[in-house]
Amino acid sequence: MSWYEAALPVRMRRVAIVAPREALRDTLVRTAEAGCVEIDTGGEAGDRPRGEAERRFLRMRAGTVAPVLSGGAPDLDALERAGRSDLLAGEAELERYAAGATRRGPVAALAGWCPATDLSRLGARLAAVGGTVVPLENPRGVDPPTLLRGEGPVRRSFTSLVTTYGTVPYADVDPSWPAGVVYVLMFGAMFGDAGHGMLLLLLALALRSGRPARWAFLRPVLPFVAGAGITATLAGVAYGEFFGPTGVLPALWVDPLTAPGTLLACSVAAGGLLLALAHVAGAVNRWREQGPAYAAYAASGLAGLALFLGVAGAFAGVYFRQPAAALAGAAVALCGLSLIGTGMYTASSGGFGGAVQTGVQLFDTVVRIGANTVSFARLAAFGLTHAALGGVVWRGTTALAGLGPAGVLGAAALFLVGNALTFALEALVAGIQALRLEFYELFSRLFESQGRPFRPWHLPVQRTEATP
Repeated sequence: MSWYEAALPVRMRRVAIVAPREALRDTLVRTAEAGCVEIDTGGEAGDRPRGEAERRFLRMRAGTVAPVLSGGAPDLDALERAGRSDLLAGEAELERYAAGATRRGPVAALAGWCPATDLSRLGARLAAVGGTVVPLENPRGVDPPTLLRGEGPVRRSFTSLVTTYGTVPYADVDPSWPAGVVYVLMFGAMFGDAGHGMLLLLLALALRSGRPARWAFLRPVLPFVAGAGITATLAGVAYGEFFGPTGVLPALWVDPLTAPGTLLACSVAAGGLLLALAHVAGAVNRWREQGPAYAAYAASGLAGLALFLGVAGAFAGVYFRQPAAALAGAAVALCGLSLIGTGMYTASSGGFGGAVQTGVQLFDTVVRIGANTVSFARLAAFGLTHAALGGVVWRGTTALAGLGPAGVLGAAALFLVGNALTFALEALVAGIQALRLEFYELFSRLFESQGRPFRPWHLPVQRTEATP
């Protein structure tokens, strides 16, 4: 697989599941067992009469159960007597799909979507019972469902960050890896304490070992915990923070409390770089979605990138007193703004109303550039908050330590409790704020619409006969 393919959702193919009528059930059982085909339902479930298995299942009033399919055609009476609501639920699903099949003479067929890499495996599985899978042309105007790649625990964990925001459109790039890396970097900048970062690394090691067992549900976030621990530790080394300003580590870069301006400027500059990269990815998505023209005029495309870079260049020119750079930046920004306005006006109703609408949208676009960039100042703000809380705890600890033996005990208690509270509070705040920056500032430029998740039909199959 090339790097280009790895950066895109899994390629989908439109397929038809075809089988002789007498082999339709066996073919559907094999399809469900493979778990790689999303079969078209052909309308709402309530549009069709209930099948015999569904009626029996509802009569049992079993509530929610995990459906299971019987390998062979079951005796529904025997299943009902045996209380096998799981097999009845599975048979009810199979009946619904079978009822939606198109029948022509002795052949029945169902349409759906399947990952291209699974076609040969599925074909071999269906051939054993007389069925086959036929690739079809993708219907016009219909986007395939999206399946993001999940090879390895790290990518699966990072993919969950993207799917929490929404479903990536099928035509767009998959931002899972960069999104995960950026998240842990931003978390570390706000949680910059080497001692606290090492605690996160210890937590990651505990999760990896599987102890305690009650923490097993946290295993999917292990890559985030480990990554956050590494970045927080590195940031703490840069800030000179180890369970607060204890003096254990010298500040290799900047002390947040003595040079907040430097930290603030770097945070905003880093945010500007991330926004520019998000604009580049957005332009690629717009190109893939609707072609080069849309990518050129979209506010989240090349025109938006030109506006953003132009505004940044103009401000840099003014700050560093370089008139030529400021004028060049303003010209680039004006060009980008003109392209965006042209695209917005073309998409509007036209006339005076369209012009007013375009003006309001352009104003909002410009304001958002400034607001989104300044929003990254929270990387510095919460980094300062973490350092300030650590400083308060450390000053109280040293003050108590000078009051004799009882003071030493009080100092130890304050140090432990204070760091525990700081760790818990700042971990929650940094986690939420990093997520907010990713979703609102970055993802809003990557995506303009939502895709449809790939939901294959997948049920376990019981090959042994159910006994009443």
